Amino acid sequence: MSLYERMQSELQALSEAGNLRSLPDIIHQGNDVIVGGQKMLNLSSNDYLGLASREDLRLEFMNKMATEPELFSSSSSRLLTGNFTAYQSLEKSLCRLFNAEAALVFNSGYHANTGILPAICTNETLILADKLVHASLIDGIRLSAGKFIRYRHNDYAQLERLLQTHHKDYKQIIIVTESIFSMDGDVADLNLLIGLKKAYDNVYLYVDEAHAFGVRGENGLGMAEELNCMHDIDFLVGTFGKALASTGAYIICKKVVRDYLINRMRTLIFTTALPPVCVAWTDFLLNKLPDFKEERRTLKTSSIYLKAIIEEKGFVCPSTSHILPLIIGKSSDAIKVAKALQKEGFYALPVRPPTVPEGTSRIRFSLTAAITINELEKLKPLL
Repeated sequence: MSLYERMQSELQALSEAGNLRSLPDIIHQGNDVIVGGQKMLNLSSNDYLGLASREDLRLEFMNKMATEPELFSSSSSRLLTGNFTAYQSLEKSLCRLFNAEAALVFNSGYHANTGILPAICTNETLILADKLVHASLIDGIRLSAGKFIRYRHNDYAQLERLLQTHHKDYKQIIIVTESIFSMDGDVADLNLLIGLKKAYDNVYLYVDEAHAFGVRGENGLGMAEELNCMHDIDFLVGTFGKALASTGAYIICKKVVRDYLINRMRTLIFTTALPPVCVAWTDFLLNKLPDFKEERRTLKTSSIYLKAIIEEKGFVCPSTSHILPLIIGKSSDAIKVAKALQKEGFYALPVRPPTVPEGTSRIRFSLTAAITINELEKLKPLL
C-alpha cells in the first residue's frame, strides 16, 4: 500500500466512525457566524470576554497606532533582531499585573506547552500529568526527556500515592495540570496541588491557564489569582488568543527560569517572533483587563444559566465554568445533535475522539460575555 493509499484508507475509516474533520468556510458578524449561507449564533468561540468584535477597542488601538506605529512583521526570531520594544513592554505589563519576578512571551500556547517541558526536563525528571490535559501538553511531555505518568482526572489521592512512591527516585517531579479543563469545563484544585507540592522539596507545579486567563480572578488573571496562589506555582502559563482576543502566550516564573528558557527552549529560539503590531495589541488589551469586570460577571451569569438548562434536560454537566459540555456518547449522535442545533440557528459543534475519550462525544458550548440570557433561552427547547 502506497503512502497516499494509506492516507485515503485512514480518512475513510475516520469518516465511517463519524470522526472526519474538515475546515469550515465561515464568515464572522459580531456574535454570529455565517456557514453555508446560514446565519447562526456562535456558541463555539473562545472569545470569552467578547472583545474580538468590539469596534470601540479596535478604533482606540488604531488611533494609537497612527501616532505610535508598529511593524506588521518581526522578520526575525527574538534572539536575532525580533525582540522589539513591544515585547519588552508586554512582559513588563505582565510582571506588573502578576506582581511577578519574570515573564516571557511566546508565539502560541502550543509553542509554550511543546517547548517549556522539553527545555526544563532531563532523564532524571518525572512528569505527573492529569489525564485530561490538552494535546499540546501531551506533545510537550512526549518531546521531553522526562519519564511520565498520567494520573486519573483530578484524582488527587492517586497523585499523592504517585508522589509518595516516586519522589526519591527522581531529581525533579513536575505536576502538570490545566486550571480550567478545555473539554469538561471543570477546574483543578490548585491549592490542594500546591499542598502536595510543598510536601516535597523536589516537586514543582506547572499550570496551564489557557481557559481561565481573562475570565477568572478579580483582575482577570485566572484561577490562580482567584484562589490567591499565583506565587506558589512554578510555571504559570496562559494564552492571549482566547479571552484577550489576540495571539501568543506567556509564562509567569522566576528570572532564572526565564533566562534558562531563552537559552534552551527550541520553540522560542528557532521561530520568527510575532509581529510587533500583534504584541502591541496584546499589551493594549492586557492593560485594560482589570476593567472588564462587568464582562466577567455577565459570562458567569450566562454560564450558570446554561448549566441549569443542560442539567434540567437530564444530562450530567461537570462544568463549573463558561465551557459547558453536553455529553452525548456516540460520535454519530453528537453530529446529529449539532446539525439539528445549527438548523435552528445555533453554531454548536461536536467534539469527538481523539479530542475526547471514546464514548464521550459531545456538544461543547463555549460562551462569551456578548451572548445574552435571552439568546440562550431560545436554546432551551432544543436540548
